[in-house]
Amino acid sequence: MKKSVPVNILELISIEGVGPRTVKTLWEKLKVKSMDDLERAAKAGKIARLQHFGRRSEEKILKSIEFRKRSGKRSLLGFVLPEVKRFEAAIKRFPEVERLVVAGSIRRWKETIGDIDILAVSKKPEKVMERFIKLPAVAHVYGTGPTKTNVRLKSGIDADIRVVPEESWGAALNYFTGSKQHNIALRELAIKKGWKLNEYGLFSAKGGSASGGKGKMLAGKTEQDLYKALGLSYIEPEMREMTGEIEAAFREAKGVRPGLPKLVGYDDLKGDLQVQTSWTDGAASIERMADAAEEAGLEYIAITDHTKSLAMTGGLDEKGLAKQAKEIDAINEKRKRRGKKVVILKGAEVNIGKDGSLDIANDALAKLDVVGAAVHSHFGLSRAEQTRRIIRAMENPHVDIIFHLTGRLINTRDPIDLDIDEIVRAAKRTGTVLEIDAFPDRLDIKDEHVRKCVEAGVLMSIDSDAHAPEQFSVLKFGIATARRGWASEADIINTLPLKRMLETLK
Repeated sequence: MKKSVPVNILELISIEGVGPRTVKTLWEKLKVKSMDDLERAAKAGKIARLQHFGRRSEEKILKSIEFRKRSGKRSLLGFVLPEVKRFEAAIKRFPEVERLVVAGSIRRWKETIGDIDILAVSKKPEKVMERFIKLPAVAHVYGTGPTKTNVRLKSGIDADIRVVPEESWGAALNYFTGSKQHNIALRELAIKKGWKLNEYGLFSAKGGSASGGKGKMLAGKTEQDLYKALGLSYIEPEMREMTGEIEAAFREAKGVRPGLPKLVGYDDLKGDLQVQTSWTDGAASIERMADAAEEAGLEYIAITDHTKSLAMTGGLDEKGLAKQAKEIDAINEKRKRRGKKVVILKGAEVNIGKDGSLDIANDALAKLDVVGAAVHSHFGLSRAEQTRRIIRAMENPHVDIIFHLTGRLINTRDPIDLDIDEIVRAAKRTGTVLEIDAFPDRLDIKDEHVRKCVEAGVLMSIDSDAHAPEQFSVLKFGIATARRGWASEADIINTLPLKRMLETLK
């Protein structure tokens, strides 16, 4: 198949406006194999001349290519993490490896990653390096030494492995986790005390290192001891971005409030309030999605299929929602008889029009358990227009949640232009929940918006936006976003049991 169609499909479909069918047409008509080919064809006006394309499609493709180039070559964490986990598991199987952690931006659960930083403890580092470069996933070795190796994987991502002494594990883990700015702040704290901090440990005098330098080692075996020696409470990796965590950790260590938040945990969610099914653009039935949610450890889900103005998804009108509601009642009753635990809620992902109006009548919305509203079109409106549009939707007494507020697709599409502060104030005034869409290419709202919600007392939900049974697994990326935004369990409505959650909605 690859020989007959030598096209970089994944690269091409990452361009907004280009799907598998478009790739097929572009290959057959213009022999487009890559993003570079696509850009050349678009600039030459060849795409606009194709049937079913036109000038607007060509301009949209060029704009998306430009955006991809601006976004750089960082990979989405959610899309590469399975590969990272397999790679990590392979190294952990080395008999010489005693401890191993993937550090860097992956440990901080950043939205995108540049490379993979691996830290290990071993009494035979040379043997670890020898095994590492022979792994099937390795495509090229940039350099290798007795304790450090740098390679490129077959997927195109670079990976480093470092073997450090057991006594320096905490200091090395802290150093290679980052962020760079956070590390600089910690080193400056050490300097103020007349100490030195590096990847080998915290030392009482200049020149200290684990390899024979002068000075007494004060801390470094664990991260907790390192922070404590510097007068700080332990700071979770997701918070190490120099957004006030150092000051909060000082206050926490001294028992002064406000200190560090108790972040929402990766096992704290009880429900998922955005789930699509085969009634519109999902891949599975309502009951199959409920079974998958139960397997994922959830207690309730809201079925939020698209509504009628989103024709490409086969969106539901008022009659379709009423028919679906009857089926949900029947499925809930059947599942209850079978001893199933997940409760299925009636909901919808209602489309927000250009002027902020909704495409479903209020009397139909009033019959649903959960109403989410979202923008799916008119992305180019001005900041004032977009902000008014969203606020009008929030002012509807039946709209409980705004789904994926900014509409961004990471590395693919810019967010719509919004006055986020005004949106947060309106959410507080209207009692509207703002969603953290956990799908790896959305993560919308992002961490800095989460922080604004936390400070304003605006409640949020963390939802999978699942369109298939296996996609409940993405919830952890939404939780990570919430943690990076300093959210606690109390800030997230679907950490609540079903009855209490419903009571928080309009």
